[in-house]
Amino acid sequence: MESVKGFLRTLFGDDRFWIAEVFLIVFVTAIAAWLLGLFVSRLTVRAERTVNPWDDALVGSINPPASILIWLMGLTAAAARAGSATQAEVFTWLGGEPRAIAFIVVITWFALRFAKAVEVNLADPRFMRKPIDATTVRAIGKLVRASIMITAGMVIMQSLGYSVSGVLAMGGIGGLAIGFAAKDLLANFFGGLMIYLDRPFAVGDWVRSPDQEIEGTVEDIGWRLTRIRTFDKRPLYIPNAVFTQISVENPSRMLNRRIYETIGIRYDDAKLMAPIVKAVKEMLLQHPEIDTNQTMIVNFNSFAPSSLDFFIYTFTKTTDWIRYHEIKQDVLLKVLQIVEDHGASCAFPTSTLHIADMPPVALNRPEESNLMR
Repeated sequence: MESVKGFLRTLFGDDRFWIAEVFLIVFVTAIAAWLLGLFVSRLTVRAERTVNPWDDALVGSINPPASILIWLMGLTAAAARAGSATQAEVFTWLGGEPRAIAFIVVITWFALRFAKAVEVNLADPRFMRKPIDATTVRAIGKLVRASIMITAGMVIMQSLGYSVSGVLAMGGIGGLAIGFAAKDLLANFFGGLMIYLDRPFAVGDWVRSPDQEIEGTVEDIGWRLTRIRTFDKRPLYIPNAVFTQISVENPSRMLNRRIYETIGIRYDDAKLMAPIVKAVKEMLLQHPEIDTNQTMIVNFNSFAPSSLDFFIYTFTKTTDWIRYHEIKQDVLLKVLQIVEDHGASCAFPTSTLHIADMPPVALNRPEESNLMR
């Protein structure tokens, strides 16, 4: 090192030796950033061989924050050396508060990237045999990122010379005023918190409310709004406080789907009702898509104005909406075939008009006889 310094002194002279030092610092910084890139590339290859969500998140979050941190250290060191040589205030200023704030910003950036990557990996089946519920992961991720941002803000304020304890005291005093001024915002915040804790629905669920015209697929649950995509593909933004005042159905969590249909046959086919009902029930018991462990009822039900009605009450194994309708169609077609195979027909609304016989004209009354004459 001494020989290098001696060579540089002879090359630049004593007066401009600091220029060589600044150049050397920048050159070493560039080499360090390049070596870091190679090191991260090797770590990435090793991390891809495993299914651990943490190492992949860490390796994926290192760059570019680590490279920027190295350049920040090198450039601030070069600026400090230039400042000591030239006595320029700008270099001295860059080595103080701006440097500390820049370090905090870069570290905060890395922490936010790491938290986001972990959030994604914990809900990814490639990394987790049993992925964590997406809604829970998002809630925890938002809390972690909010904590990181608040902590970074407090550290920056402390670096700028502000008293954090005084800021907290002012926040406590002004909390009441802010609470009254933003009560709706706080209501939505706590509504979102209740959704995250109670989990009546999650992202991707189909929900609807009998109290309001709300029905669709949940796309995002924020701290203030929940976004639901209706079945006609329109986004519906609902304040979270609404969910504390209405009832919500979650059809996505049903265990089975129900088939409940009434079929009517003609009164002329009354004697065929018993064998038809028996055949329909046997068909349902043998159907591969009907859950025979659930309630199953096939019975003659009522004397309707134009038909003799029996009803089917059973459940499918699937909860998928499209598949359910395919199974229901197959069941109803089989019922029609059973009715026809027994020589019966399904009834339709009919009316029978009975005309009474007209009474004979009475001609034995005197006044009527005179009229006839």
